[in-house]
Amino acid sequence: MKELINSFNREFESRIRLGIMSILMVNDQAEFKTLKELLELTDGNLASHLAALEKAHYIKVKKQFINRKPNTSYRASKEGRKAFAEHLKLLEKFLKKQ
Repeated sequence: MKELINSFNREFESRIRLGIMSILMVNDQAEFKTLKELLELTDGNLASHLAALEKAHYIKVKKQFINRKPNTSYRASKEGRKAFAEHLKLLEKFLKKQ
């Protein structure tokens, strides 16, 4: 059991990162504003978690201007999708052992 728990992906230990990845797994992409509203976070809190996921190469960032306003959107990378799916499988396995 301990070995199973220790194999969980630490990048997804935060409920916020779990939320971000969950949103990105079911949507092609999501804008910063959308993530902020859905997860009810401050700009800084969301930005720090997004930065951590980007550093782990689990998300891709697209920055552009729309009508002269900055717009940032995010999508799960191939590596991120794989890592998140593996994390969910481990969680399911853990729950079945309870």
